[in-house]
Amino acid sequence: MAKHLLVTGGCGFIGSNYVRQVLSEKVYRVTNFDKLTYAGNPENLRDVEGNPDYRFVRGDIASREDVERVFSDKIDYVVNFAAESHVDRSILDPDAFVMTNITGTYRLLEAARKAGVERFLQISTDEVYGSLGTDGKFREDTPLSPNSPYSASKASADMLALSYFRTFGMAVIITRCSNNYGPYQFPEKLIPLLVTNALADKELPVYGDGLNVRDWIHVADHCRGIELVLHEGAPGNVYNIGADNERTNIEIVKVILKVLRKPESLITYVKDRPGHDRRYAIDATKAKRELGFSVTVPFEAGIAETVDWYVENREWWERIKTGAYMDYYARQYNR
Repeated sequence: MAKHLLVTGGCGFIGSNYVRQVLSEKVYRVTNFDKLTYAGNPENLRDVEGNPDYRFVRGDIASREDVERVFSDKIDYVVNFAAESHVDRSILDPDAFVMTNITGTYRLLEAARKAGVERFLQISTDEVYGSLGTDGKFREDTPLSPNSPYSASKASADMLALSYFRTFGMAVIITRCSNNYGPYQFPEKLIPLLVTNALADKELPVYGDGLNVRDWIHVADHCRGIELVLHEGAPGNVYNIGADNERTNIEIVKVILKVLRKPESLITYVKDRPGHDRRYAIDATKAKRELGFSVTVPFEAGIAETVDWYVENREWWERIKTGAYMDYYARQYNR
């Protein structure tokens, strides 16, 4: 019988891409456990709903009852994507980030420990490392220095996860990835926000001077890295996943405008947000050396394909922006 994989937050951007990828490989039975918050869209996985190896369970990882219910079926592996993940929202409402990212991770770890799962993979972020200067890259041994309620809650979850390895001997592993881009990303994030605004000839807001630097990786490469870590990674370890592809925010804006053949006059500089990290850069040497990880999607091709996806799937993001999809799925799931 196929191994049973529990994916939390599988209706989100990275989670849905991961679920689709592993189902195509026909290796697991997959249970997708998702609360369906604003960023969890079941429409992201409409194409797999009829797959006999796929099951959706609606629930909250911060709820003991919901977590115990999903663990009543034997689980072999857990991949925890479920998280509140938008920095601006964490500044406005830190409470939700503490509940989901810290308490929720604890609930999953405790249930997984009691159930004797084979492996628990905690999906983290490079933001736990804080901010870099003009030189250097984040390594797995870089001290954690989170600067927002979001990154602080993720760093806390990482510490909890590692404590379950050290205290209980659970096979816990952590991945920390750079910024993702690709299809099905919620429209409030940088790249889809820029694309959808440009398509509507709306202003493209750029924080500060636009020179904040991020390391961008296509979501398909990130998902491949996750699979490698889940099966080949050493328990108790952290693995950075990145594409060695640093770009300033303003460079990203201009690339998207060029692909869409829109004028740079749409660019509008706005007041910088509090605690805005200046630069992230990931050193993925460990994953490359130990696991054979490599990037397969060149940025230029990946960003062009991503822009095309949003152009071709306008109905998908327009429903999200109007909130119409939430009303539809609230009726469908009757909860």
